[in-house]
This record gives sequence, C-alpha cells and structure tokens, in this order.
Amino acid sequence: MQKRTLGSQGLEVSALGLGTMMMPNDEESVRTLRGALDLGVTLFDTADLYGEEYAQQRFGGNEKLVGRALKGQRDKAIIATKFGITHTQGPKGDPAYIKKSVDASLFNLGVDYIDLYYQHRIDPNTPIEETVGTLAELVKEGKIRYIGLSEAPADQIRRAHAVHPITAVETEYSLWSREVEDEVMPVLKELGIGFVPYSPLGRGFLTGQIKQFEDLPKDDYRRHYPRFQGENFTKNLQVVSLIEKMAAQKGCTAAQLGLAWLLAQDDYIVPIPGTKKLSRVQENLGALQITLSADDLAEIEHISPKGFASGARYPGSV
Repeated sequence: MQKRTLGSQGLEVSALGLGTMMMPNDEESVRTLRGALDLGVTLFDTADLYGEEYAQQRFGGNEKLVGRALKGQRDKAIIATKFGITHTQGPKGDPAYIKKSVDASLFNLGVDYIDLYYQHRIDPNTPIEETVGTLAELVKEGKIRYIGLSEAPADQIRRAHAVHPITAVETEYSLWSREVEDEVMPVLKELGIGFVPYSPLGRGFLTGQIKQFEDLPKDDYRRHYPRFQGENFTKNLQVVSLIEKMAAQKGCTAAQLGLAWLLAQDDYIVPIPGTKKLSRVQENLGALQITLSADDLAEIEHISPKGFASGARYPGSV
C-alpha cells in the first residue's frame, strides 16, 4: 500500500482512505471495513452525526459501526471523526461542546484516543482560536492525536494553524468540485497541512454508474441535490461519458481515472471515497497503479475543465 503523510507532524496514512458516511450499521459494512483494512487501507473517516439514527436526532451510529468493525485491530487503523454539526443550534465549537463531543465519540468508537479530530463546520459564534485552543488541550490530555478542520475557508485555516498545527483539512474536491484550488489549497501547501478530499467521485456521479435520475433509490439524498436534477443531470452526464471514454482507453474505470487525477495533483492529498461494498474499495485502490502523463492530465482538463459541473453543490446554495 502506498503511503502519504498528512501535515507536518508525521501522521502517515494509506494514500487512499475510506469514507464511511453512507454505510448502514450491518454485517456487510463490517466486512467492508475489515476487508479494506486487510487490503492496506488505514485511514477511516466518520463523524458523530453520521448514521441512520440522525433523523431521530441521535448521534454516534456510524462511529459505533467503525468501532465494532475495527475492534481488536486498533493499532492498524487511523480513525478520523468530527464534531460540530448540531440539529438545531447550527455549527458549534465552544469548549464545553467540544469536551462533551469528544467523550461521546470516544465512547461510541470504543477507543482510548482519536487519531484525527475535525471540527466539522466552523462555528460563527466562537472564535476559531478558542476552538483550536480547546482541541490543543485534548491533544495534551491524550484524547486526540491530531487536529483537523472541515470545509474551512483559507483565513480561518491560517488563524487556526497559528494556535496549534492543523494536520489536515477535509473539503469536497473532485473533477466537478474544484473551488478549493483558488484559495484553500495554496494555503495548505504553504503551511504544510494535509488535504483530505471527500466526495472525490462527485457523490458517485463520476463513476459512470448513474445513467438516469431513476437509478437513484427513492430515499437517496442525492435526489435533492441540484447536480442530479433535470437539465443539470443531462449536462453533467455528457461530461462523464467523455471521462468514461478516456478511462476505457487507459484500461481503467471512470472512478479509477477520477481518483488518479486527484492523487496526481499533489502528494499531500489523500482522498476518502465512500462505499458500502468491498468490491468498490478494491476498484478504487486500483487508482494507485495508474500513472497519468502530462498529456493525460491535459486531456482530462480539456474534457472536464474547472467549473464544468452544472448546478450547485448543495440544495439552496449558489
């Protein structure tokens, strides 16, 4: 397994991690998590709000799944989880909330420490310096090893890093979501912070497996996302077909090509594609064997230029 280092504090992880957000708490998910570990994946990404219980305003379901699956093999896994999204109060990052959240996550995961602890969204009512200062205390206490931020703008990253080294920033990044290239990625490179792209395959769209809106299950959250709807869907699908054609010429899948493109952007990038199936994990890992030439990268830029995606990332956003 190829390894990469997140941040300047020495956190070494597999070059591809595994996002667990969409995993139900069942035996197939357990097999997928354990199988991924056996294949050499070491970075497992969860959050306190992930899980089927979220609709009932209960947190921790997905953390419990990850903890159950990795029990007995803790020394082989790098567990990343997050705090800071609430049901009714908006993003939270005050000291009392953080201390309560970390203890709950430790309990749900069944571990003594969390490797990488992210603030899921910036709290507009708590200065980032106060949030990171509290996280730094948790590092000293041994409850967490490294500090991360999720979907944080460049100025907040700078302010946070001035208080305590930030190891990684997690943000959406893929061929159809490249906004972070403008301001965030230059700051990460400058400060020596790792980058963990979530939804690196465009929430599954870039895999080529979704050919029509009806391919999405009726309860699938993506049905509500603008890029999966109407004219946007049709326009985006046209570009995906070109990506599939290039992938076929390269002897790989569209998913592998998309991940190989991400990996080729820089060596501080560690994507975390999410999947419920071990076969998909195996397919995704195939991206590590793909070398893209300068001509390949230029061709990808030509067929899927920055900003090609039609529609907003989230409902109600620009």
